[in-house]
Amino acid sequence: MKQIMATSVTTLLATLRETKVWKSIFRRGPANSNRTRSIAVFGNLFLHWMPVKVREKALHVRASYYLGSISLFLFLVLSVTGILLMFYYHPAAPNAYRDMKDLQFVVSNGVFLRNLHRLAAHLMVFMVFAHMFHVFYRGGYKPPHEFNWVIGVLLLLVTLFLSYTGYLLPWDQLAFWAVTVGTNIISAMPIIGDKIKFLLLGGHIVGENALLRFYVLHVVILPLVAFVLIGIHFWRVQKDGGLTVKPRDSDGK
Repeated sequence: MKQIMATSVTTLLATLRETKVWKSIFRRGPANSNRTRSIAVFGNLFLHWMPVKVREKALHVRASYYLGSISLFLFLVLSVTGILLMFYYHPAAPNAYRDMKDLQFVVSNGVFLRNLHRLAAHLMVFMVFAHMFHVFYRGGYKPPHEFNWVIGVLLLLVTLFLSYTGYLLPWDQLAFWAVTVGTNIISAMPIIGDKIKFLLLGGHIVGENALLRFYVLHVVILPLVAFVLIGIHFWRVQKDGGLTVKPRDSDGK
């Protein structure tokens, strides 16, 4: 009886695979060979970041120290905690400062949530710097990785801008004067400095317009740019031949 049922199920599945509905959902057959496995990885939205085959040396801890993966994990932590913080935050004066006080004294686990977001931001800046230093030390900027090195530099800048724009959101004295000093430094740039400062602040002083613009940059524009660049970065790592491994010299060192 069991054998008959198994045969019936197999026949039913074989019949379904030949239907147009099945083929419209599943574009390829089962991944039972190297070729079909490769096609399945290349054609998948998420798996195409991963290589079909990996060099054994690239699996060693010293190849990357997982600095890039740790940076990605911290970015995900920041995204989740940032979304949760948005439920309790209003990007307007003086509500922003009151919301920070509510997170500290009123909201359950509010201090933990805010500190987790803040510490993850500090760690992400440190990890991205460490990741770039390690890649540079191992020659990751050399051909054929030049393009991905530029993407990494852009990700570093986006990380710094994310940290800087989030600095103003508590709307306290430290945030106010830090952004004031930073935008004054920007205004010292020749020709375009004053225009960039006016664009960032929405005026000539650090006011409510600046708070709103920094909020939009921090929670919408910069995270979207970071997400796109991270996707390109991971994709190019695999397309350029995987992680950069320092070659051995004639002595085998």
